[in-house]
Amino acid sequence: MNTILLMDLIKPDPNIAAVLPEMIVAIAGILAMLYDSFVPKQRYVTGAISLIGLAISAIFLYSMWGDLPETSWNGMVANDNLRMSFSFVALFVSAMTILVSSVWIDREKVPVGEYHALLMFATFGMMFMASGNDLVIMFLGLETLSIATYVMAGLRKGDLKSNESAMKYFILGSFASAFLLYGMALIYGATGATNITEIAAKVASPNFPALLLVGGAMLIVGFGFKVATVPFHVWTPDVYEGAPSPVTAFMMAGPKAAAFASFVRIFVLGFPLVASVPAAVFLHESWITALTVMAILTMTLGNIAAIVQNNVKRMLAYSSIAHAGYTLVGFIGAGMAKTPEARDAAIASVAFYMLTYAVTNLGAMAIVTLLGQKNDRRTEFEDYNGIGFKSPVLAFSLSLFMLSLLGLPLTAGFMGKVLVFRPALEAGNLMLAVLVVVAVVNTAISAYYYLRLIVVMFFRERTTDWTAPKIPFAIGAALVIAIAGVFYFGIFSNGVIEKFSKSAPIQSAQVK
Repeated sequence: MNTILLMDLIKPDPNIAAVLPEMIVAIAGILAMLYDSFVPKQRYVTGAISLIGLAISAIFLYSMWGDLPETSWNGMVANDNLRMSFSFVALFVSAMTILVSSVWIDREKVPVGEYHALLMFATFGMMFMASGNDLVIMFLGLETLSIATYVMAGLRKGDLKSNESAMKYFILGSFASAFLLYGMALIYGATGATNITEIAAKVASPNFPALLLVGGAMLIVGFGFKVATVPFHVWTPDVYEGAPSPVTAFMMAGPKAAAFASFVRIFVLGFPLVASVPAAVFLHESWITALTVMAILTMTLGNIAAIVQNNVKRMLAYSSIAHAGYTLVGFIGAGMAKTPEARDAAIASVAFYMLTYAVTNLGAMAIVTLLGQKNDRRTEFEDYNGIGFKSPVLAFSLSLFMLSLLGLPLTAGFMGKVLVFRPALEAGNLMLAVLVVVAVVNTAISAYYYLRLIVVMFFRERTTDWTAPKIPFAIGAALVIAIAGVFYFGIFSNGVIEKFSKSAPIQSAQVK
């Protein structure tokens, strides 16, 4: 009798179509692993299987992109603009990583089946973080992503730096996951719900326990680690430098975007501003203030620390910290938006910024991977001395990516910064206006270390013999895609932004 009552209370909602894009990616990972087990000598096939899986997943995902937001699986999986845009970023990052990895796989004799399977499972986790409308789904996606990434960081088993990178990432990442899970447990204890829509309804009620504030603070700690914001950034430079360059490229763009997707959904949609409820106003102002302080510290420390780096990978690691701070500006703007339309546009700007950062950074890391040789030995600034006219294609491409990261007009980085800063200005809040000013000043500071690499390539004399490497087809394809993306998103960004913000927020959806 009790079983019958329970089944009536919680009816299963197995909508396979709603999670088909994620399932396709997972199946591609399983197929890559199985193929490598039975036909280990065909090293390029697992990469092709993975790319085909990502392409099919993208097609199904695009076909689901509609005007009406929906939820399925008892409200646990969302189908809205936030899910679609960040899932496309995840698929793009993974596809580019496969292309960038090709030369590294041959050079390091990496077990390709394991590598591509891990990459697919990490992508599966990223997509569930974006689609999760429930704290449980988000955490499952996060752990799937994290475990796969821990292993990828240590795939170069004979390299002590890679081993140290993987161990440090695993230990600190486990602590961050514990904070995140405990925060989720406290939120459940305070609201009696793990569903984001139900949490938002509880927050809008006249009274809710102060436990929610503590839970929110612990979520900020956990997500702060995942997106590498100050003061939770200390792992980033060492892990990014020690990990293989293609894995570093993936970690800089993919997990960061996925973490921001969950971060935005919980705080912007789950902790809304309800002016008639003083407790909700206090909660909203608390996390806005905390993230504003974190954004200022993250941008400033990231850029200042990047100035003194002599290793290109460490410089880009600190650069990624600064870019997390820029992304927080758009995040905070979404939280302070005055209308649902403004909030949707702000969320879309965060997704677009993650896309432009991914395009630019993956292009730069493709060149770093190609020039780094075995075990990433040649990643110091002095290793780039005088290569500008010895390998003009690589040097000019890397210069373009540095200028895009800086935010030069007509590049993707410029439009990304404009769009992510605009919501904060439109909020009409003095604190956010100061935040944008700080962001602009930090952008000017970043010019030093981005232009420094260009100066080193074109205006420093090389003291050792150096032969320009041949550009493999996969790396060339990645560079063509990245260069086209830098110009396309810098000049024709309107269509992408409109697509990213097309659907309404999921809170207006009906559970199916």
